[in-house]
Formats: sequence, C-alpha cells, structure tokens
Amino acid sequence: MEGRLPLPLMSTAYPHTAAIPRYGVCMASKKVTITLDESLVEALAGAAEEEGIPLSRLVAGAAERELRLRAGRAVIREWQAEHGAFTPEELAAARADMAAADAEYLSSPGVSAA
Repeated sequence: MEGRLPLPLMSTAYPHTAAIPRYGVCMASKKVTITLDESLVEALAGAAEEEGIPLSRLVAGAAERELRLRAGRAVIREWQAEHGAFTPEELAAARADMAAADAEYLSSPGVSAA
C-alpha cells in the first residue's frame, strides 16, 4: 500500500482522488441551515467578498479542511499506536519538509500567501 492514501482518505469511486471532493467541482449540493454568531457571519461574508467567492463556498472550504485535518489526525494516531510516538527529531524533520513544501508552493507563479 506504499505510495497510496490510507483508506479513510480514499474514494472508492476514484481511488486516485481524495474522498472529500473539492467544492464546486462536479458535486451535488444540499441546502442546510446553521446558526452562527452574527459577528462571525459578518467576518466570513467579508472574507468571501474579498476572495470573490460565494459565502457558501468559503464555509464549505473551511468544513472540508476540518474533515481533512480530522482524517490526518486519525491516521497519525493509528500510526503512533502501532509504531510509537514521533521523536523530536522526526517532528523537526517533518516541520522542515512542510516549510520547504510551503516555500516551493508559494514561489509558484500566480500563488500568493493568504
């Protein structure tokens, strides 16, 4: 299974893609009603307007990120349960790898830091 996503992150219909589709890309949608603090709604609406996207797209993106984070944490917990906790050296190396990947991505044409 090396080189493949763990099962919780896999889509059975399209094994090469993440299970959580990117918002706005060929997806069914459902209207829901949620209750949020008024100041949060105003801040989110402002952020969506700045980005030139619908508020629902901004909220959906935040929800998708939360689900991806949860899935990632579950994978880490499973790995550590089997192999033990990460060492400080492993954590430092992972942080350095992430910083390098971020720097490479942000140096790409047309990409700006949010």
